[in-house]
Amino acid sequence: MKISEIMTPKFETINSTNTLTDAARKMKEFNVGFLPVQEGTSLIGVVTDRDIVIRALAEERDPDSTQVKEIISSDIVYCFEGDNIEDAVRLMEENQVRRLIVCRSDRTPVGIVSLGDIAVRTGEECLSGEALEQISEPAAPSR
Repeated sequence: MKISEIMTPKFETINSTNTLTDAARKMKEFNVGFLPVQEGTSLIGVVTDRDIVIRALAEERDPDSTQVKEIISSDIVYCFEGDNIEDAVRLMEENQVRRLIVCRSDRTPVGIVSLGDIAVRTGEECLSGEALEQISEPAAPSR
């Protein structure tokens, strides 16, 4: 099965100069925990609900004045719409991420695929369970 068959084709993005409060509200509105970040027409990273908590709130940054670009993960992990699900799962495991941006061959973003999409839309609970185990390593907090 190809990624294009299970990806979410319509996805929300946020501008890099929006505030963390804007990002949190958008996440709430669309019931997502992940937003690709744009600067103009280019994707420059992603921001997650976890990024907001760990990189901003825990460091006592003001969510009303801190811009999204100050806390983004700039390493964008993506796959291609023609990739097999197993390839996407391998990328998730290698990069310890639960979501991938899906691109056309010219690297234009066309969708998002999550570990949940793989579990629910393919019936491959075993595959997604194994991936979740790898992605969640190490299970103990680093101290």
